[in-house]
Amino acid sequence: MRKRITIFGATGSIGENTVDLLIRQGGAGAYDVVALTGGRNIARLAEQARELQADLAVTAYPELYEDLKTALDGTGVEVAAGPQALVDAADRPSDWIMSAIVGAAGLVPGMRALQHGTTLALANKESLVTAGPLLLATAEQNKARILPVDSEHSAVFQALVGEEMEAVERIIITASGGAFRDWPIEALEKATPEEASSHPNWAMGQRITVDSASMFNKALELIETKEYFGVDPKRIEAVVHPESLIHALVGFRDGAIMAHVGPPDMRHAIGYALNWPERADLPVARLDLTEIGQLNFRPACEKRWPALRLAREVMEAGGLTGAAFNAAKEAALDAFLARQIKFTQMSEVVEAVLDRLSRESGLTNDAISLEKVLEVDHLARQTAVSVVQMIEQ
Repeated sequence: MRKRITIFGATGSIGENTVDLLIRQGGAGAYDVVALTGGRNIARLAEQARELQADLAVTAYPELYEDLKTALDGTGVEVAAGPQALVDAADRPSDWIMSAIVGAAGLVPGMRALQHGTTLALANKESLVTAGPLLLATAEQNKARILPVDSEHSAVFQALVGEEMEAVERIIITASGGAFRDWPIEALEKATPEEASSHPNWAMGQRITVDSASMFNKALELIETKEYFGVDPKRIEAVVHPESLIHALVGFRDGAIMAHVGPPDMRHAIGYALNWPERADLPVARLDLTEIGQLNFRPACEKRWPALRLAREVMEAGGLTGAAFNAAKEAALDAFLARQIKFTQMSEVVEAVLDRLSRESGLTNDAISLEKVLEVDHLARQTAVSVVQMIEQ
């Protein structure tokens, strides 16, 4: 039986790599592509829909409906637009859905997919950060499965095959260190958006590249690790690994450490989730260990990267703290890119938002529900804007 596939965020980096793998594995001749969704890159979304003979193409922006409709005129591909259209796409029967919408916007479609018992390949880290217990409970109730697509969590997932969680002593997540890993710490205050947007290892979108420089991406991944694998936060570590070849390590109670080593190519994690529980040939580089020569590791200093300290506080607090953390982080990043605040002030904004909402809204007092998560997300963004305004004054 042909696997039915939906890709949320098809025109982003993860989505493009997913499309690439589908085409290499037979494309429309091997898969039934139910839906592809994207943002403003209408030309590319239409091209993907034609190539994969998708049933439906959706843009998140209602004002771009006519552009997408025109681009797909005569192809037989159905067209829709807007946030509700994304949710409706998740209602269409699929066997495997890639969740690669960036930010909290990916939570609702992902939840809806799980409610239908679908296998969700999760690249949207914000979903677990903001609503991890709710997401996992929804999957369990509907006999759905969540497969991690973040390279670090895919690495942990693979290292745990055949193992019992009771035997796990520690999980170590690696970080590249981003654009400023070799900068003097006192220079970070003057870092510009352009400097933060240049990654030493690879090319990514601007927001994720800046998140790499600030380590907010790694902070999110620490929280994800706690939520997905159910590990005590004290057993989760981060280390800087400049080569980005070891994606994660799992330490066991007998002292053994299993490391997942591979090229920095997202098609490995995507391909593993796409073909799971089998392994398939993937078009990724094969490592030559003699050419690599050595692997290096450094401490992930929480003074240099206060986002890591904040992540630990979020993991300890639990509740709706993750939703507030993620929303405040996104708002702080917006402010930095708009040159309203300094690079080092992003963590200050996030910490101020967490402090204020913890006092005023009781982030750990209420049970997690989708409505509560969205409410806290909105409130945290509003609060972050007011904090930024105070800094500007």
